[in-house]
Amino acid sequence: MAWRSCSVLCRLTGGEPFLCSVRGGSRWPDSFQQRCGFKKAARKPEPKKPEDPVPAHTEPSEAVVQNQVPIQTPFNSAPTFSRLVRPFLFTVGFTGCSFGSAAIWQYESLKSRVQGYFSELRADWLEKVRPQKRGDVRKEINQWWNSLTEGQKTVTGIIAANALVFCCWRVPSLQRFMVRYFTSNPASKSLCSPMLLSTFSHFSFFHMAANMYVLWSFSSSAVSMLGREQFMAVYLSAGVISTFVSYVCKMATGRFGLSLGASGAIMTVLAAVCTKIPEAKLAIIFLPMFTFTASNALKAIVAMDTAGLVLGWKFFDHAAHLGGALFGIWYILFGHELIWKNREPFVKLWHELRTRSSGGGGPGGAA
Repeated sequence: MAWRSCSVLCRLTGGEPFLCSVRGGSRWPDSFQQRCGFKKAARKPEPKKPEDPVPAHTEPSEAVVQNQVPIQTPFNSAPTFSRLVRPFLFTVGFTGCSFGSAAIWQYESLKSRVQGYFSELRADWLEKVRPQKRGDVRKEINQWWNSLTEGQKTVTGIIAANALVFCCWRVPSLQRFMVRYFTSNPASKSLCSPMLLSTFSHFSFFHMAANMYVLWSFSSSAVSMLGREQFMAVYLSAGVISTFVSYVCKMATGRFGLSLGASGAIMTVLAAVCTKIPEAKLAIIFLPMFTFTASNALKAIVAMDTAGLVLGWKFFDHAAHLGGALFGIWYILFGHELIWKNREPFVKLWHELRTRSSGGGGPGGAA
């Protein structure tokens, strides 16, 4: 969820890159600040009251608003931890729904794959018999799509959603809406929906390109480990969980600020891959002669985010990054066994409902 940064791109010696982003201090354009209602207030001659709950600046953390732009909180008093009850319930509920939906998705995919086996054989045979067309754009796109790995196909939709949201940021009439629903802040009126929507939101093209490049590069390893259904559940849950950790940290420190970006979820993907394949070799993309193991890279990232959280660094949202990384480590070590491998009762319940709704016969009643 880091905003803008000077980025260090690394890659696996097998060709897969690795990103660790460190945000810089760029500001939003003045025109955007004014349109969003974040115009910098003029100093008053009288000293600021100590009980004023509005901080003099926003924390850059994962924030899109930089440390010279004050946020006008909509509350008359400082937000309290009771405001985290709804985000906590949303996090638990959304995570459960994500994994439940992924289990149903996998079940339905397996059913349709078995039922469509002979149809695919027939389609392949017709493709060989049918005369080949030259210069057909659809054919070129088909060939490109079929050349992608399962992981790259899986994250194509995520990248498209991020690109669409990025384009929406460029529409002046939508910017107030985007700030409210596509940036997360525990002092905002909208608390729950931004926890998910902000993970698809990037204001800087460089930020989006760097995040999507890393997601694309690591998608093959992650999806081959988890499968596309489980990967999507982990990715979406990680975005919400990392945002909730950021909420807790901001409430504890009193430094409220707008945050956005996919880095929290991507940190989960990176941590999962590094935990599962600790001996994989990584290298800085611009300095390929320096290599290090994935486990050492993960330790360095966790140590840096922990230090940033304890020392109050404001380069980016260390709490969100740390939350995403710890969730990725936990899921590979424990979560897969506790959650995904125990999905069978839920899938059986879904199968019974599908069988009952189809009358016990026909394709819907097949096991």
